[in-house]
Amino acid sequence: MDRRIKKSQIAIESALIELMKEKDFEEITINSIAEKANVSRGTIYLNYEDKYHILEKCIDEELHKLMESCIPNENDNNNLNVQTLLLRTLEYIDANSNIFITLLENKGVQTFRDRLLSMVRDRMFSQLNLTGINKGMNREIFIQFWSVAIIGMIEWWVKNSIPYSSEEIMEHLFHLLSRNEVIPLINE
Repeated sequence: MDRRIKKSQIAIESALIELMKEKDFEEITINSIAEKANVSRGTIYLNYEDKYHILEKCIDEELHKLMESCIPNENDNNNLNVQTLLLRTLEYIDANSNIFITLLENKGVQTFRDRLLSMVRDRMFSQLNLTGINKGMNREIFIQFWSVAIIGMIEWWVKNSIPYSSEEIMEHLFHLLSRNEVIPLINE
């Protein structure tokens, strides 16, 4: 991809996020995005269909980065434990809390929370085996409960200006998930 195109896309997406800090998504216009990004409306329409498309790209990019932070990569040793991966994820969220706050709090942007929830639910669904104290539980209900609980806790943490460190949140979340035999089941 041409560097100028990528530079324009970054400016446009950053402008949308900045505008969302100031006003509700529905109040934002293509003109205001173009002005904030210092590009023409034509440049926006060369790259995006409308402001919803820009928002989708912002959400896709943020969720992709988040997913990269919580999945072991080829440079990691194979023995990374759940605590380490959970801590890396929470540290990523902490370091990017301004974007998370904006995407979680802006009226009209339920999409981010829904996609975040879906990402957690899909990850749990693909790895979860109900055994031990959870044997016989309805898989769908179990996964829905824990997905909503995890996302709700992260949402609370971010919206309340990160009142606890990433380490503290990781320890408590890990303890809750371990006590309820969720962690060993997803740590295959």
